[in-house]
Amino acid sequence: MKIQIKKYSKLLMIFNLVVILQSCDDFVNVDAPSSQLTTPAVFEDALTATVALTDIYAKMRENGFLSGRPNGFTCLAGTYSDDLVSYEIGNNTSESFFNNSLLSTTANINTLWRNSYSQIYAANAVIEGVNNSNNLSESVKNQVKGEALFIRAFLHFHLMSVFGDIPYIKTTDYIANSTVERISTELVFQHLISDLEDAANWVNTSYIDSGRTRPNKNAIQAFLARVYLYQGDYTEASNMASAVLNETTLYQLENNLDEEFLKQSSSTIWQLSPGAAGANTYEGNSFIFFTGPPTRFSLNPNLFAQFESNDLRKTHWIKSITNGSQVWYHSFKYKKDIATSTSMEHSIILRLSEQYLIRAEARAKQGDLIGAIEDLNVIRQRAGLSNTTAVTTDQVLSAILQERRLELFTELGHRFLDLKRLELLDSVLGTKPGWSTNDKLWPLPQAEMDANPFLVPQNPGY
Repeated sequence: MKIQIKKYSKLLMIFNLVVILQSCDDFVNVDAPSSQLTTPAVFEDALTATVALTDIYAKMRENGFLSGRPNGFTCLAGTYSDDLVSYEIGNNTSESFFNNSLLSTTANINTLWRNSYSQIYAANAVIEGVNNSNNLSESVKNQVKGEALFIRAFLHFHLMSVFGDIPYIKTTDYIANSTVERISTELVFQHLISDLEDAANWVNTSYIDSGRTRPNKNAIQAFLARVYLYQGDYTEASNMASAVLNETTLYQLENNLDEEFLKQSSSTIWQLSPGAAGANTYEGNSFIFFTGPPTRFSLNPNLFAQFESNDLRKTHWIKSITNGSQVWYHSFKYKKDIATSTSMEHSIILRLSEQYLIRAEARAKQGDLIGAIEDLNVIRQRAGLSNTTAVTTDQVLSAILQERRLELFTELGHRFLDLKRLELLDSVLGTKPGWSTNDKLWPLPQAEMDANPFLVPQNPGY
């Protein structure tokens, strides 16, 4: 009877914890949040602490930057750049992103901001709860805290990438957070790297789940490689990418491109579970269509034209749809747009190909053209292409950028972020209707600035 009561109490605690997490307030609220993850009972053992953590992953899958829904960053940034053509109409759609007519009152801008900071709040609550726990073992504390730091860094990175100077939130103290100020991107980078270095030291070197949905040390190193590349620290970017690429027992490129985005892909470094038995990805549902014209998105015809005729990615990752007189293309990396008897695809956030391209660019920036070309050719050969003909530094860097476009299209805004960090937005997207040089940054949500006047100034052009 005592054992049954204990089990019932634990299940009830888990249920209450999920309810609490679902009602977490974002950081701009002036009043005290109605619920906070500060009760010691949440972190009495590894099970409830893990529930607190994995619920954040579920929220990231459902809403915000990592969501594959039409209002997630993959779709919005794809239409904002030159990956996707949007056919949607309305304020709560990608229409204003495609037309480059964003306003501080655009619904999806506010949603991205609020969801991201709500998820950051939850990550901070987990970190504080673990730090204050007297019951968890050190190994569990380190793993949970390391993952929460990784989440915090990952979300701040994407917020910085589109909004520029942002607040970096490290506490659940609502009084401090209600008057928080934006800090420079240079300082954000420092916080990112500090959080990720700590996380890499704390999480397990091996995966603690079979689905690679809980990040290990390599996942954090892979993201660190991206952060260092964006910061311009090419030595560290190369080192971090090499640390991942050297783990050949864990990761290999899938030679069959149709298997690259399956849930058991050996090239996956970190992915999000769809959350229910038989469910697949939101990305597949967002991109796949069967008749034309599309109602949501199609691939930009210019992107399709960039692929060489014998590029295997063109035939395996892109599908054409025609109504007899016109042809449209859609991303076909994920091939399931509905549920199946068992889940076949998870939303992949980090995969091995990016690490080769990060290291190639970092090597080229350091003058190691032989190493850069070697990494670039690994990706080209896997796509069925011949080795690059690039020779000079500029040619190699241009070839790497092109390969990034063809390899990483419709994946978490890579195209837009590449053009932005390389200062190519105006030259590449300048012909888009409504494009302005100020469009390199998105506007801060007006509702957030009204709630916290310390967020001023608004980004230029808005």
